[in-house]
Amino acid sequence: MSNNTNTDACLVTFNNVNFHVPVHGQRHMQQKKIILKDISFSVRSNEIQTLIGPNGAGKSTLIKVMLGLLKPSSGSVTQRNGIKIGYMPQKININPYLPLDVESFLALYGMVEKEFLTLLKVDQLLKSSVHDLSGGEWQRVLFARALINKPDLLVLDEPTQGVDFTGQQDFFKLMLSLKKTLKCSIFLISHDLHYVLSATDQVLCLNGHICCAGLPHDVKNHQEYKKMFGHAQHPFDIVPYHHSHDHCHDLSCEHDHQDI
Repeated sequence: MSNNTNTDACLVTFNNVNFHVPVHGQRHMQQKKIILKDISFSVRSNEIQTLIGPNGAGKSTLIKVMLGLLKPSSGSVTQRNGIKIGYMPQKININPYLPLDVESFLALYGMVEKEFLTLLKVDQLLKSSVHDLSGGEWQRVLFARALINKPDLLVLDEPTQGVDFTGQQDFFKLMLSLKKTLKCSIFLISHDLHYVLSATDQVLCLNGHICCAGLPHDVKNHQEYKKMFGHAQHPFDIVPYHHSHDHCHDLSCEHDHQDI
């Protein structure tokens, strides 16, 4: 990576990343199923970036490639030296017969600072069995787990899935508060832009390839987005958000919004 200012501001950079798998039963014929095609973008410092797309769009695969759990078939993913990444999955499967309270569960991964436990109200759940938690409580515990190493980048995979509207509002308020405290970036995966519209600086719309990218309202009005999600309107925004013009709008750091 070069040493210019724009590059230094990048935490993770995808450069022409492709990912494919052999078609089942066709290994000897070398047929491939393309999951990700020509993916190029950067996650920049102190931004909230949201990845949206329909089921089967490749969102989970992209996250696994970002985290280094999968190797690209071609192209490259570069992380800034020394970067710390916290990951909040959609869920974790735990043996239902394993006696485990929240405190012991978190201790398996490290120590969460008391400040974060209090902010997330996980301090009230430490002696509770992980098997007795509600969806919203599990959400907070997994969020606390992602904060163990005070990450530079938080990767949140559909964090409000299965949580009611009030829970979603609370989550995004917490997310913004933690971003301010940690001075970190957030890469958020969602199936619906409407739920994260007001909390997001940049949006990537994925359907195997990046269909469109840019500011939330630009993506919301983009033809590719409308093809995938229709014209349905939601009468709410999750949290107040005021956009600042002190950072780049699109992936090439130009101020016109182009498809990628």
